[in-house]
Amino acid sequence: MKMRVLAAFCGIGGDTAGYQAAGFEVHGVDRQPLLRYCGEDFFWGDAIEFIRRYGREYDLIHAGPPCQFDCTLTAGTNQGKFRYPNLLSPTRHALESTGRPYVIEQPPGRASRRMRKDLTLCGEMFGLGVIRHRNFELGGWSAPQPEHKPHRGRVAGMRHGVWYEGPYFAVYGEGGGKGTVAQWQQAMGIHWTDVRKEIAEAIPPAYAEYIGRQFLLQRTAEAA
Repeated sequence: MKMRVLAAFCGIGGDTAGYQAAGFEVHGVDRQPLLRYCGEDFFWGDAIEFIRRYGREYDLIHAGPPCQFDCTLTAGTNQGKFRYPNLLSPTRHALESTGRPYVIEQPPGRASRRMRKDLTLCGEMFGLGVIRHRNFELGGWSAPQPEHKPHRGRVAGMRHGVWYEGPYFAVYGEGGGKGTVAQWQQAMGIHWTDVRKEIAEAIPPAYAEYIGRQFLLQRTAEAA
């Protein structure tokens, strides 16, 4: 029987696809009705409340709460324009209340200062066409940190009126020559949606596949 992962704040399922590739059954929960979610089951509702009520039923919980409350963009370009809830601490409290192993994923920036960085992953570690650094807090278990390989060049696109070539794409926004949808799909390893916003909000499945395989290795070693 496959182990089960709960993907909280799942979006279209970048993390879900990775855990599936690692051999898990994955259920997602999100406040947005997502027709293109790729997991075995999807629940529409508040992710934090769902973790509190049902998280104990899963072998592992992966949570990627939106980071707008204190991300770099909110603190800089958009400072004072929008008000966002702080979801990181309530999410951690809900995860800890389950007693189950968990993963919290956040981008680099101000939010990551309020979480342990047990693991940092980069697209170059997996031969992807994005850099897309992400930090992970691991609760109740651990995983080895892969070597952070040197980047092979620049991110392609327009910078201050100058076009730069490079092996990576900037998977966010619309302007600046950020690549076609097909190029984004290839760079991220996400092919089940062609909606830019959905791709931009996901993590590459390769990240969660690495995390999932490490979790299984640890559990296998503990059972031996």
